[in-house]
Amino acid sequence: MAQLHPFRAPAAQGELDERETRIQLAACYRLIAHFGMDDLVFTHISARVPGSPDHFLINPYGLRFDEITASSLVKIDHEGRLVEESPYPVNEAGFVIHSAVHMARRDVACVLHTHTQAGIAISCLEGGLQPMNQHSFLFLGRLAYHDYEGIALELGERERLVADLGDKPAMILRNHGLLTVGRTIPEAFSLMYNLELSCRIQLAVMAAGRPSFPPVAVQKKTAAQWAGDGKPLGMREWPALLRLLDKKDPSYRD
Repeated sequence: MAQLHPFRAPAAQGELDERETRIQLAACYRLIAHFGMDDLVFTHISARVPGSPDHFLINPYGLRFDEITASSLVKIDHEGRLVEESPYPVNEAGFVIHSAVHMARRDVACVLHTHTQAGIAISCLEGGLQPMNQHSFLFLGRLAYHDYEGIALELGERERLVADLGDKPAMILRNHGLLTVGRTIPEAFSLMYNLELSCRIQLAVMAAGRPSFPPVAVQKKTAAQWAGDGKPLGMREWPALLRLLDKKDPSYRD
């Protein structure tokens, strides 16, 4: 049985060095795989390098998310050039999406993008995500949409993508998937976990019958409760998630 200790929040993003950031990012990749949100070797999670705001870490193209380790992450700049030698290439589409957000949003430490069945399904619905459950109220007034332009290989799309994202923490990429951004890696993961769950719940409700929506005042109240004290989400559950990974396979730390 796991030995439990009094809760102590993980270090804030600004307090992490590059090695600690690599470990958190590798953990995030493993968690996305664990919760069934990965897509073979595609989609991406990136993190800004501490002390080097124009550099970020991203997955080596060709590895599954459950294979990612701290040392295998690739360091690139906003132009997609390797900052350090790596035997692995970088997915061009991942570079376009992530570099756009990292350049435009200096408040963002982590960008997380997925192609889940539920996320893509909701992205294909005209009405998008609907405020019908407690998890989805987290995104009330905080969710952006970006129209599909094809596989994200063209640098010109970056300007439109960040314009659509604005200052919001989450975005649905129409006919494509989901994207969240966080002031910390745990926050980006927590947002994605809740956005993905919101999509899954909506699809289940739509298949089962006619949705029921709480009054708008209750929706807004719940959104304010989610906002809480304004601190990044995810910090309370992050130590428990790391314990899960350490028990399952601690090689993400390598």
